[in-house]
Amino acid sequence: MEVKSMPSSVQEKSSVDLGNDQFGCAHYKRRCRIRAPCCNEIFYCRHCHNEAKNCLDVDQVERHEIPRHDVKKVICTLCDTEQNVRQNCSIVGMGKYFCEKCNFFDDDVSKNQYHCDGCGICRTGGKENFFHCDRCGCCYSQILKDSHQCVERAMHHNCPICFEFLFDSTRDISVLPCGHTIHLECLREMEQHFLLSCPLCSKSICDMSSVWEKLDKEVASTPMPVMYRNKMVWILCNDCGTESNVHFHTVAHKCPGCSSYNTRQIRGVSAACVRNLRD
Repeated sequence: MEVKSMPSSVQEKSSVDLGNDQFGCAHYKRRCRIRAPCCNEIFYCRHCHNEAKNCLDVDQVERHEIPRHDVKKVICTLCDTEQNVRQNCSIVGMGKYFCEKCNFFDDDVSKNQYHCDGCGICRTGGKENFFHCDRCGCCYSQILKDSHQCVERAMHHNCPICFEFLFDSTRDISVLPCGHTIHLECLREMEQHFLLSCPLCSKSICDMSSVWEKLDKEVASTPMPVMYRNKMVWILCNDCGTESNVHFHTVAHKCPGCSSYNTRQIRGVSAACVRNLRD
């Protein structure tokens, strides 16, 4: 392997701050690139690799993602020397933050990176602010430690809106009251379109009591025709999971257990009857 000598102008600068914030990609500031062990090509980071490879192989069944723990070689951006994974190249630091377990470099230490042995990867936000839930298989904010709803491997799946894999996503993630997870920006987009139930289990994602009160008034002000006033149907409540036999109504059906209108009809009046009422 040819090892290039470091320019004199480089040698005169600080070994830690040399090129600080001047190198890297859209994902990380760092002074090195990695050689992907899966395809032997060079990229600034695993995200650059994943985006490039998955863009080229759009018809593939499985995503082509770099196995971060298998990275063995890095290339110093300043002297172009390829070497084994380590934090420093000669006298130059390739990243202020370095994790030898993840083979991860980053110059932006304001993210408060830390390695979670439970997750097996590095996360941001400061170790003191998070805890690892073994059942969910991921890190959550300390705020949720005694109140979150456990869902096994809660983030080991794609976002139900944008379908990006959540476990190692660099975007903010929100934990819904039901325990399912979703990108925060995807959740905000749902709310803008008045989609207020979990895309996975259909439970309400926020306090809906004010909405239920409005539906109470609408149901009360919309009397049913005489022939349907005593008609009963079975409903399933998406919020509490209770099956109930209630009076049929074209506006909505209220769960007698938790007072939620987030319900679905499971048997009773036929679709043809409902169409006739609406006509």
